[in-house]
Amino acid sequence: MVAEYVEPGQSATDDKRPEFQRMMDAALHGGSPFDVVLVHSFSRFFRDQFQLEFYVRKLAKADVRLVSITQDLGDDPMSNMIRQIMALFDEYQSKENAKHVLRAMKENARQGFWNGALPPIDYRTIEAEKRGAKIKKKLEIDPIHAETVRLIYRLALRGDGDSGPMGLTTITKHLNERDIRTRDGGRWGIAAVHQILTRTTYIGEHRFNTYDSKAKRPKPESEHVVMEVPSIVTKDEWQAVQAHLKSRNPKWTPPRTVSGPTLLTGIVFCASCGGAMTLRTGKGGRYRYYTCSTRARQGKTGCGGLTVPMGKLDTAVTAHIEKRLLDPRRLTTLLSEVLNRRDDYIARRRTHITELRQRASEADAKLKRLYEAIENGIADLNDPALKGRVAELSAIRDQARSDAKRAASAIERVGPELTEEKVRAFTTVARKRLRKSDGTYRRDHLRTVA
Repeated sequence: MVAEYVEPGQSATDDKRPEFQRMMDAALHGGSPFDVVLVHSFSRFFRDQFQLEFYVRKLAKADVRLVSITQDLGDDPMSNMIRQIMALFDEYQSKENAKHVLRAMKENARQGFWNGALPPIDYRTIEAEKRGAKIKKKLEIDPIHAETVRLIYRLALRGDGDSGPMGLTTITKHLNERDIRTRDGGRWGIAAVHQILTRTTYIGEHRFNTYDSKAKRPKPESEHVVMEVPSIVTKDEWQAVQAHLKSRNPKWTPPRTVSGPTLLTGIVFCASCGGAMTLRTGKGGRYRYYTCSTRARQGKTGCGGLTVPMGKLDTAVTAHIEKRLLDPRRLTTLLSEVLNRRDDYIARRRTHITELRQRASEADAKLKRLYEAIENGIADLNDPALKGRVAELSAIRDQARSDAKRAASAIERVGPELTEEKVRAFTTVARKRLRKSDGTYRRDHLRTVA
């Protein structure tokens, strides 16, 4: 015996196994250090008939034989045929086992139990019940980090108070500039923010069995299993964020539609054919019009739609916004429901702050007990495990205090109660901004409404 290659916990269904590849490299390029590869059974070498034969032949070219101590067959043609048949049975058995395991895991998820792996960001696992020797676990909201998810949704929907709704890149920069860390203490990336904003887990619907790891492609939605978990954001908030992300996606909305100077680009259409109304100019750019794109390309035979002076249509739309949406009485009625929801929001945030402060106090108390044990000589400060525990508790305490502070400031930003006078003042300012010469506020406001 010249070498051992042990790889516990790895599936023999593919060749993505470090120890297996190290063995093959030694056999093929290592100067022939051995002439036999000895396995317990052929299924330990591979559970794929094609791959098994492929690597057996590669070994044979290097004068290395594959030998099973429980399936000793020899090298004659009959033995090779039997080995191939046995490999087919091993492959079939592996797929059957995988099917049964997946069925059990899907049923486990349907019952609301966690199947393992790292929980989604801002969740943690707790022991739910015990069935014999098996411990069933469920997901619960991690109060320390849940506020980060709510913050990300607020930024996507409303911004930080000084800006409008933020995109993925701006949210990522906002979090990193304020040193708001991920669960693992790292910095945020666009992919992580996008996952939080698109994952249905945060509205209480965690999806299991969504991706085929072997085929490297998503599974059809009919195969998904929805597992009920506590929700962090409301379904209305999640759907609003999806609409916002879609509107900013270049596949759906060209960048010029969002950032171009034309007020109604991308949101005004011909009533006759449904085609987009596009900009046309006359007299060297002195006159500007909205024209049906179909008519512009094909003439009157394509569509009999109108050509409208840009200033006339812009003014009409803006006046409609002023009269209907910015009517103080209408806004007061609309905002009354918002004010009611605000009280519920504040009550939930205060409960959340209490949980965070309790978590910080518990971690601080544990730290004090550790420090007392060190002072009394019960614990050794140089113990690596003790150092790690101190660092962990310190991080929990500091993060909880920081999150509680941010949650409290969020309540303060809700501001005082709205009155009819404040609503009228708001409508006056909004109407003035709709008439600003640069048109930026008017365009953004109108696009949001549309």
